[in-house]
Amino acid sequence: MFDPREKIALFIDGANLYATSRALGFDIDYRKLLASFQERGYLLRAYYYTALVEDQEYSSIRPLIDWLDYNGYKVVTKPAKEFTDSTGRRKIKGNMDIELAIDALELTDIVDHYVIFSGDGDFRSLVDALQRRGRKVSVVSTIQSQPPMISDELRRQADSFIDLAALRDQVGRDPSERASRRAEPAPQDDEDGDD
Repeated sequence: MFDPREKIALFIDGANLYATSRALGFDIDYRKLLASFQERGYLLRAYYYTALVEDQEYSSIRPLIDWLDYNGYKVVTKPAKEFTDSTGRRKIKGNMDIELAIDALELTDIVDHYVIFSGDGDFRSLVDALQRRGRKVSVVSTIQSQPPMISDELRRQADSFIDLAALRDQVGRDPSERASRRAEPAPQDDEDGDD
C-alpha cells in the first residue's frame, strides 16, 4: 500500500476524523499519528482543517489547534457560520471541503501519495482528479460503525481504504487516558528554566 520512497501528504478533515474516532470509542493521539505515517514514507506535509466559532470566549478545540500548529501540522481554519434553522434552533456550519481540495490539487507536482482522513462522499471528485494526475490516494475512515462513517462512493474511488479501527493501536489514545491526565498534578517548572 505504501512505498517508502513516496512523498506522502496527510489531509485531515478535523470534524470528520473526530466523529469517526468517537464512533469507534477512542481519541486520536496526533503525535502518534504523525510518527505512524513518517514510518510509511517521506511525510512531506500534514494538514488539519477545521472551522472555528469566532465569538466564543473559549473554544474546546483551541488547545488542540494550538498544539497541532506547534507540532508539525499545517492548521487551516476559517470562521464557522452561525444561523437559525427553520425550526428556530441555532446551528453552526463550517465546511472545509473546498480548502482541503484546493490545497491537495496545488501539491500534485510534489506529492506521490495522498492520505485523506474523511469519509465524506464529496471528496470522491477530488480523489478522481488526483488519480487522473497519476497520484495514489488512500482514504482513512471506518466501516466498523453503524452506519459506516465512509460513503460507499468514496471508498470505491480510493486506491486503498484504511479503516481507522485498524489503526487504533498505532494512533489511538483511550478516552480514560485523558481523564487520568487531568487528575495528575501539573508539572512544575524548574527554577533555572531548564526542562
